[in-house]
Amino acid sequence: MSRIIDDLRKVLNENSDEALQKSSQHFFKEEIQCYGIKSGTIDRISKDFFKNLKEMTKAEIFGLCDKLWQSGYLEESIIACNWSWFVHKDYEPEDLKVFERWIDGHINNWASCDTLCNHTIGEFLEMYPIYLSELIRWTGSKNRWMRRAAAVSLIIPARHGKFLREIFEIADLLLLDKDDLVQKGYGWMLKVASQTYQDEVFNYVMSKKAIMPRTALRYAVEKMPTELKIKAMEK
Repeated sequence: MSRIIDDLRKVLNENSDEALQKSSQHFFKEEIQCYGIKSGTIDRISKDFFKNLKEMTKAEIFGLCDKLWQSGYLEESIIACNWSWFVHKDYEPEDLKVFERWIDGHINNWASCDTLCNHTIGEFLEMYPIYLSELIRWTGSKNRWMRRAAAVSLIIPARHGKFLREIFEIADLLLLDKDDLVQKGYGWMLKVASQTYQDEVFNYVMSKKAIMPRTALRYAVEKMPTELKIKAMEK
């Protein structure tokens, strides 16, 4: 297994771009470690290496993901997210604890958070909706990434028109969160839900607009018709 990681890091270093490495920092408030590789190239490398993992068990692949998360490098975390999603047909209920450990122990930027939550955790929740209650628990975490994850894990299910009741419940719990990345996270969740449930989301926003942070409100109504956006944003 260590040979796979060594070979992967060799390829990542070969594709590293110093200029991109420096410019990537502009997208994050937090300091990140990265090789400086375009997202399309990372995805290609993920897929190329995964072809050699087909004989591995899910547990072994998750073990490789653990090593990638531990490196602290952005690109390695994205590959870990991709690999954990590639095995989604084999997900079992106990896997959510693994995903939670990655969020709470390793995630330190929005890109890693959103990539893991949108695909890996979103897929898991569609398979096992009984575990939506875990997201409610995450909203009370001291870790900003756990709280953001509670919302952005529902982005893909929301795109599929699912879990509107839970979406509103999580928005309620995060409504007054002072962290702008959490506000953007639940605002994004509402925005995606609005594409299927425009009236319901608009009514929700209007009922909360007096106290909802403007950051979250702007995200929530972004895809709505102009007249509704103006009505929601007016003071």
